[in-house]
Parts: sequence; C-alpha cells; structure tokens
Amino acid sequence: MISFEEAFQKVMDNPLDLGNEKIHLDQCMGRILAETIIADRDFPPFDRATKDGIAIRFDALKSSEQEFKVVGVAQAGSPQLTLEGDSNCIEIMTGAMVPKNADTVVMYEHTNRKGDIFTIHKTVNKGQDIHYQASDIAKNGALLQEGTKITPAEIGVLASVGKSEVLVKKSPKVAVVSTGNELVDVHEIPEPYQIRKSNSHTLMALLEKEHVKASLFHLVDEPNAIKETLKKLLGQFDVLLLSGGVSKGKYDFLPEVFDSLGVEKVFHRVLQRPGKPFWFGRHAGHHSIVFSFPGNPVSTFVNYHTYFKPWLNKTLGTDTPHFTVILEEALTNQTDLSIFVGVAVKFKESGLYAKSLSTSGSGDLASLAQVDGFIQLGPYEEAKKGINVPFIPTRSII
Repeated sequence: MISFEEAFQKVMDNPLDLGNEKIHLDQCMGRILAETIIADRDFPPFDRATKDGIAIRFDALKSSEQEFKVVGVAQAGSPQLTLEGDSNCIEIMTGAMVPKNADTVVMYEHTNRKGDIFTIHKTVNKGQDIHYQASDIAKNGALLQEGTKITPAEIGVLASVGKSEVLVKKSPKVAVVSTGNELVDVHEIPEPYQIRKSNSHTLMALLEKEHVKASLFHLVDEPNAIKETLKKLLGQFDVLLLSGGVSKGKYDFLPEVFDSLGVEKVFHRVLQRPGKPFWFGRHAGHHSIVFSFPGNPVSTFVNYHTYFKPWLNKTLGTDTPHFTVILEEALTNQTDLSIFVGVAVKFKESGLYAKSLSTSGSGDLASLAQVDGFIQLGPYEEAKKGINVPFIPTRSII
C-alpha cells in the first residue's frame, strides 16, 4: 500500500490531453475556456449615462437654482445628439450616449421641472453619473483568460463580444460502471440479500454537476463477461469510473481482468480510510484512465472528491481550490492511515467551523445526506480544537 499523498500525486501525474472543441454559446455553461477572450471594442464603447436625468455642460453651471431648457431627449440605442447653448440641456436615459458638448449628468431626483425648464437643486460635480468610454477595458484588452470556468457572468461577457461559438476544453467521455450480483435497479424490489444501485447514480449526478456527460453500465460477477464488457468500454470512453470489485473478496475480479486487458496498474490500495482498496491505472493503447473505487458508498463518495475531481480539473487545465475549516472539537487519528471525517460546517464571525458527524462506517449511505464535506487528518495526527484543517467540500455551503 502507498500513502494518500503518494496516491494523489500519481493520479495527478496522469492527466489526459483531450484537446478542444467549439460549441455554441448556449451550451458552454460550466465548461472551461480554451481561448483568451479579447474585447472587440472599448467597454463601454461610448460615454454613457448611468442615471435618468439631464445632460449639461458643467462650465455652464454658474449658480444654484440655475435654469436649463430642454432641447432634446437622448434615448438608449439612439445616435449621439449635440448639445447647443449653455442655457440648454438634453434629457438623457440610462445607457444613452452622452451628447456632444455635454460632460455631466444630473439625475431627475436632483432637479425640479416646470414645462420645458429644469432647475437643479443639488450640488453638481463635473463628470458625475457618466460611465466613460474604455473605462472598463479598451479594445483588444483581455476580458477572460484561458482556463476560466464559464459561469453566468462569463456568458454575459462572451455574448457582449459576439462569441456565438466558444472554444472550450473537451470534457472526457466517462463510463460509470457498477459491479456485483447483489445490485438491482432502482425501480426493483430487492430480495433480503440484495440492495439497489446507488453508487452509480451518485457518480452520474456528480458528473452532471461538472457538466461531464456519462453513460451507465453494470457488471455481473463473472470474469469472462466482465472482460468482454470492459474491453469494449476501454475503446469507447476516455475514463472508466467503477465502484466495487477491487477488494480481496473471492468475487473481486477487476484487478485480474484489468491486467489481462493491458491496463497498467499505477497503484492498488491506499493507506486511507475510507477508500483503502482504490485501484488506479491507465491503458496506453486506448489513452484511457481507470478509477476503480471500493463499493462502499462513502468510500466511493470520498474518493471521487479527493481524487477524481482534482484530476478532472487538471485534465481541463483549471485549478482545484483548497479550503480549510476551524475545528469545533479536538480530533485524534490513532491509525497509520489518512482519514477523512464527515463534518457539518457553519459560518461564525471568525470563520468557517466544522463539527464531526458520527457514522457507522463506509457503508453508511444515509450519512452522506448530512455532511457538507470531509476534513483530512494525517496518520497519528492530533488536531486540537480551534485549529485549521484541510476541508474537502461536497456541497455548496453558501
């Protein structure tokens, strides 16, 4: 067995280069940019009003309660007007081009109107309520960097520069594979000796959250059938994500089958809890990666978040954020393993605090609905109350 740190590094040393693809703007939510997005014009492209009001020339303002006559209306989306005469003003709407010869906008709330005459009753500063041309970014400036994850904010930026098609990193094609004769489909009524499939559906949901498309398969405990199916999947998918079949049981055939199919074992079994029987390898011929997690639900869940998700980020050219939380209690790891403890977290004035949740072990599926993430404790580590420890979030905590 190898340490968690060694196993993690070996996983991170084996990313895939899947290349790039162009997709429509409406499909790129959650994907990773594979190009730098350049401003095709100044932002904003003109001096624009940020308030509804009147546009004046500041130097024409000689005294308080000065009157200005309206000579036009500047509407958003209309060509630029010209302000003629110091005693005149132009009504202006938010987003409209500031008229030529005008350099200041006074919001309606700071004026009184009688007919076509506006009187200003508040102090005015030159240039107020104007968003100046190129003040955000000038033409040809970089708006978004390669490697940025596309969120709704980036969608807006991409649309503003006319990117109807966007170059993104290709996501891996993933096969999610459950194993074992004891598993039945979700809609079935299990016999006393059976359980419904849960790990595969959990993994499918986690991948969907990452905007990775996956296909679902199941292997029965029969070596020839396993070999035939895995042979096909290795040729069709970039990643095989399996649960079960890698422990030391009589029917745990996967390591032997992987070897017969030419899948190079990078490691098998890690000094960690949960998730110790984890098997990881790659097939050079098909350029595919195999993550074979233990079948216990918590083990699969932990290993997905500790190994696969950082690996996916590296494959897609983006960073994995690192988090810490403050312990609400002292915790001690009395083993030679790295352990991952499920915790609930909450915000306090001084930071994000974590409290451990009791579970019945790596098969305690119900506990996963309670945890916000896992904290990591090294072998024989004594973590005192109030210290910061590594935290792996498994749900949004905001």
